[in-house]
Amino acid sequence: MADPINWGILGAARFAREQMAPAIHMANGARLAALATSSPDKATGFQAFCPDLTVHDSYDALLADPGIDAVYVPLPNHLHVEWTLKALDAGKHVLCEKPLAMRAAEFDAVIAKRDETGLLAAEAFMIVHHPQWQRAKTLYEQGAIGKLVLVDGVFSYDNRSDPGNIRNRPETGGGSLPDIGVYTLGSARFVTGEEPQAVQAHLRRENDVDVFAHVTADFPSFRFSSVTSMRMFGRQYMAFHGEDGVMTLTCPFNANVVGQAALTLDGPGMSATVERWPGVNHYVLQVENFGRSVRDGTPYPCPLEFSRGTQAMIDTALAAG
Repeated sequence: MADPINWGILGAARFAREQMAPAIHMANGARLAALATSSPDKATGFQAFCPDLTVHDSYDALLADPGIDAVYVPLPNHLHVEWTLKALDAGKHVLCEKPLAMRAAEFDAVIAKRDETGLLAAEAFMIVHHPQWQRAKTLYEQGAIGKLVLVDGVFSYDNRSDPGNIRNRPETGGGSLPDIGVYTLGSARFVTGEEPQAVQAHLRRENDVDVFAHVTADFPSFRFSSVTSMRMFGRQYMAFHGEDGVMTLTCPFNANVVGQAALTLDGPGMSATVERWPGVNHYVLQVENFGRSVRDGTPYPCPLEFSRGTQAMIDTALAAG
């Protein structure tokens, strides 16, 4: 068996502590080896399940650690490109939290550095690793719903009580579209393989960040509608509505966190089939797919070029609204 990939994490973010660090720890072929934080107290939650974790007091110190093969970057959005490039320059593979960049054009430097170094760099768009989305793509390509007419989705949560949250601050790349637009927009692109021809948007902003975004778009073969919000009761779903059926994912983005991952296919004669994936952890699958790509060149399910396309759609929506 090949040696595991040794992972380091830049920063003790809560999401890293609760989701990605345990996923790296559980994933086959991966080892959570190091954390960079200047606050020893913040390392305690990581050491609770990974007691042999090396703790560096700076991001640069972790990048200089010769024992680290890959880094996960969960920093605030506006720091993603900077530290992804630094990690690649340090000879580390990089999995960066989404959005990797604040503008599509910023992806170009990362793509160039990836190609120059021969290292793997990717955005942590975890849903494409989940079997519910792999199944949705397969069903669509098999014609299970006939000719596609409409894709619509919603992703919302409410963080109005936390004005200091990085998602509520423009200087840290806040806003509903920068935060969760990748899910509704990106999932439609992933399943259909199409790119938007025209994008429209109605946005409501507070403190110079969008807190409600209704994005509509014309794709070559279907119409698209998406609502993202940081000021609504939590809800998420995606539906692909064709001439012969409807495919609905009722917990498409936070599978088995806010609900069970399930796909319902409604067809003629009131027929309906439901598929469920209890207990599947898409963060673990993401780490394992990343490792396979590093070890043997297996194509990664979410290359930077795909992520750049989603960011381009987000950029257009933000400009249109």
